[in-house]
Amino acid sequence: MSFHISNVKLDAKTKKVRYKKSTTRLIAFGFAVIILLGTILLTLPISVRSGKGNLLNSLFTATSATCVTGLAVADTYQNWTTFGQVVILCLIQVGGLGFMTIGAFIAVLLKKRIGLQEREQLQESVNTLELAGVVRLVKKIVYRTFLVELLGAILLSFRFIPAFGPVKGIYFSVFHAVSAFCNGGFDLMGINEAYSSLVAFEGDVLVNLVIVALILIGGIGFIVWDDVVRNKWHFRKYLLHSKIVLTATMALTVGGTILFLITENQATLAGMNPVEKLLGALFCAVTPRTAGFNTVDTAALSNAGKVLTIVLMFIGGSSGSTAGGAKTTTIVVLLLYAVAMITNREDINMFGKRLTNEVVKKANAVVIINLSLAMVAGVIIMISQPLLQFEDVLFEVFSAIGTVGMTTGITRDLNILSRLIIIVLMYCGRLGSLSFALVFAQKNKSTSVRQPQEKIIIG
Repeated sequence: MSFHISNVKLDAKTKKVRYKKSTTRLIAFGFAVIILLGTILLTLPISVRSGKGNLLNSLFTATSATCVTGLAVADTYQNWTTFGQVVILCLIQVGGLGFMTIGAFIAVLLKKRIGLQEREQLQESVNTLELAGVVRLVKKIVYRTFLVELLGAILLSFRFIPAFGPVKGIYFSVFHAVSAFCNGGFDLMGINEAYSSLVAFEGDVLVNLVIVALILIGGIGFIVWDDVVRNKWHFRKYLLHSKIVLTATMALTVGGTILFLITENQATLAGMNPVEKLLGALFCAVTPRTAGFNTVDTAALSNAGKVLTIVLMFIGGSSGSTAGGAKTTTIVVLLLYAVAMITNREDINMFGKRLTNEVVKKANAVVIINLSLAMVAGVIIMISQPLLQFEDVLFEVFSAIGTVGMTTGITRDLNILSRLIIIVLMYCGRLGSLSFALVFAQKNKSTSVRQPQEKIIIG
């Protein structure tokens, strides 16, 4: 009897893993189709100011926008027409929310029935912990996303309308609000100077704080939003996931700001007044968390500042959000695991809860796959283009795999092979490195025979 029960459990687990793989493949295929459509639209003469579309540039831009990265081989304002910019904006919005989320929302508006299979796919798409209420969560995600983006656009319009006029100012406000909330990193400030991002507003308190707030809200994740709205300020009632995300986000934001004040005081922040330095350091701490904007020259960062930026880019935002990277929860789990090993504790505990071994295994896999992809990509690019600086290539690949969009300026100097590698990294980063690996994983071969154990030496 016990053998029969264990077999039933094994079959159920196998089915769950197979279903997850099929859903992951559906999501991967969906994003690929959206990128393809975006590439076609951006290749049209109506999308390019010169009237001549470049297929590789269009593919790179469509991938960067859909994967909410922000790396650009051509300045967004100077290269693309208004039509092309709107295509990019739509790709950012779809990429940030997820095409399945938007599809489900449209189905709800049309009063279409959403079956169990579709609900399970939605659960995987939005990374929610429970199947129950997933359709309600999708509606909340879309409504709240548009509300936050609208508020952000209204606030930005107080600066952009005086600077660019009523029509263009409103358009710029909407574009940058959506791009910031979705952690897209695309900007239209090429109207002043190509590839300048938000450098012209480095001392503007309103623009800095609005963009930072949009990045952080978009980067904490939809589940955390819902948790905070339901439980208000009662931190004890939050889910463990929400507690970890909010704690890690606060620590990285405050800690990163202090570290950038130290590392960049005599570098990119030199010559600024105290308020400007604080704003600059805060922006430097937040934007590597997969947003991609910059208010100081990224290439001019000190060596310590570049290393710190790479670390923050690798960490990224939080699971179930518009952000990329290894995710805050992943890094926290591994840190807690290391502490447990050092202190000789069997369990990994936080906020009065115990983490499962499955979570630890997944966190390890995510970090190893991300690092491996970045390192292999970096080596190939350096072999292909030996004249590029090591630190610049390293910065670029971590920016791509983390869907960040920050660059020291080498993106437009990449050759065809290097650009294709960056495209693959951005795609992997948007899907999630582990999910990307699952797409190519073979079917599980369940067996009752297990290999004998033997110890090895570690460390």
